[in-house]
Amino acid sequence: MAKTWFITGTSSGFGRALAELLLARGDRVAGTVRKTASMDDLKAKYGDQLMVHTLDVTDTDGVREVVRAAFEQFDHIDVVVNNAGYGLSGAAEEVTDKQIRQQIDTNLIGSIQVIRAALPFLRAQGGGRIIQLASMGGQTAYPNLSLYHATKWAIEGFVEAVAQEVAPFGIEFTIVEPGVARTNFYAGSMASGAAMAIYEDTPAGAFRRAAAEGLFPNNGDPVKMANAMVDSVYTNPAPRRLTLGSDAYHAVREALVGRLSALDAQKAIALSTDVEPELQS
Repeated sequence: MAKTWFITGTSSGFGRALAELLLARGDRVAGTVRKTASMDDLKAKYGDQLMVHTLDVTDTDGVREVVRAAFEQFDHIDVVVNNAGYGLSGAAEEVTDKQIRQQIDTNLIGSIQVIRAALPFLRAQGGGRIIQLASMGGQTAYPNLSLYHATKWAIEGFVEAVAQEVAPFGIEFTIVEPGVARTNFYAGSMASGAAMAIYEDTPAGAFRRAAAEGLFPNNGDPVKMANAMVDSVYTNPAPRRLTLGSDAYHAVREALVGRLSALDAQKAIALSTDVEPELQS
């Protein structure tokens, strides 16, 4: 059965891959972009099957207006995909205050406001799915990406809580954690701080050199990943997380196993800090 989707950031990357896939299979898409010309080819091909809205997700009033317009135009939206975002490269003290604010406003607050804007409409129609694009960087952390990780770890925590709040209304969430994929994320969606010489011989500098030399695996197929996201919508109940890419699987698993091991090693300390049994009453 054809579905109707609202997707932010459809001009490139996963958003574009999703839009192309969904339109080709007969679904309807309301897509948001910074510049509508980037969707002219798809609009010409699919006509009223595609609605294109101009949106900067850092504009909260704009988010509310575009989400409202999309639900009114299509009457019913089955899936909301929070995809818009970008990366910020640089050690914590190398990035500017403005860059920090922009990163948080886009990746975190922008995603939060899209979800908040969609919830009343999803409740009114009796439910729906929300797919939140995070990253393997929402479970792992690498030097030189501290601000990017801050937004991805934070949005995962937000979704974990909101999913419990709205489950009674039939609204379900899936957090997507892709690894490195062959999109234009690093070429076109990555901002950088001003490198400081003092960091050249630190893990942050080593990470930058490795990235510049192409030493990180880049095996993720964005079309296959988009297909996996679409397939997840037909899985009941919704998977809370969808980790995509062999690099993401191995990195996330290593991080989780490491954290669990560290937690277990501190079990005695954790339990020792409770109030003594005779004092609990």
